[in-house]
Amino acid sequence: MKPRPVLTDYLLKHWLLVGIFICILLASIYPSLGAREGPLKPEYTVKYGAVSLIFFVSGLSIKTESVRHTLQQHWLHLFVQSFTFVFIPIFVQTLVIFLNIFRIDKWILKGLVTVACMPPPVSSAVILTKASQGNETAAIFNSVLGSFFGIVVTPLLLLFNLGFTTVVPLMGTIVQLSVSVLLPLLAGQLVRRHTEFRGHKLPLNAMSQSALLFIIYTTFCDTFNVPDTGLMATDILLTMFIVLVVQMVLLAVSFTVAKSVRCFSPADVVCAVFCSTHKSLTLGIPILRIMFHGFSHLSHISLPLLVYHPTQMILGGLLVTHLKEWMYSHKSKKLPL
Repeated sequence: MKPRPVLTDYLLKHWLLVGIFICILLASIYPSLGAREGPLKPEYTVKYGAVSLIFFVSGLSIKTESVRHTLQQHWLHLFVQSFTFVFIPIFVQTLVIFLNIFRIDKWILKGLVTVACMPPPVSSAVILTKASQGNETAAIFNSVLGSFFGIVVTPLLLLFNLGFTTVVPLMGTIVQLSVSVLLPLLAGQLVRRHTEFRGHKLPLNAMSQSALLFIIYTTFCDTFNVPDTGLMATDILLTMFIVLVVQMVLLAVSFTVAKSVRCFSPADVVCAVFCSTHKSLTLGIPILRIMFHGFSHLSHISLPLLVYHPTQMILGGLLVTHLKEWMYSHKSKKLPL
């Protein structure tokens, strides 16, 4: 039997990352297909289809014992939520003071501060944690908890950091989280508990990651489908560079601090890295449109968030294999963190 070529092994090992770049390529060729209100209707197929599938599969595969254990991991939850809602806003606000020296567009900097105040998303962090074989249950718990916290905390952070705020659509957010996250998760758990079906004959991981790729594809379709906003190429390139550096620093800090906490297992560290650094586009864009409706600089303010969301997915895809190998190295050596 012939051994598989090295390239084939590499592509199979990093298929999620390869899929992300294919999604970006396809979105750049025909963005209107997967853009909001386009033929694929991502406002429904993503929000109530792909996301629901991700959490149904999670509910089906999570053991009830791990749910009980996760509820007792207070330090992990405190770390993730504190990093998301305390450290990141302070870090970005400090960075903005420094960036003001270089006379960067003040509205882009306001957009960067707005991103820092956003809650975590409910899908990407969970799937990347699962793909890295991290603590998936804790990732789900913290993503949902962070989204609910964001209803109250995000407006307060915006008021403190920018001097004005907006009313987050409370009932709409709760209904959306319930329908697309909590109900599918509960349905998966009920199927697991009351039937013998565990989905062993189905490629559950591949299904979840394919759903994430669909989310990534539609996200980039929205990004490429933005009409001419009057932004200069230098503004876009500079924002991309700043966001990339910010995310790399946040990932490095989160990983370094989390792995130094003795009560965190390697799986907990992986969960902390993704859940504490990701920010939600789904909640962020409506907030920006409410806050800055009628502003001529809305495109400048929205740019950091539009860049942040795809960037966190690309970096996450790059990290999946490395974090998985890091976890295996600790398990095989049985060394403390």
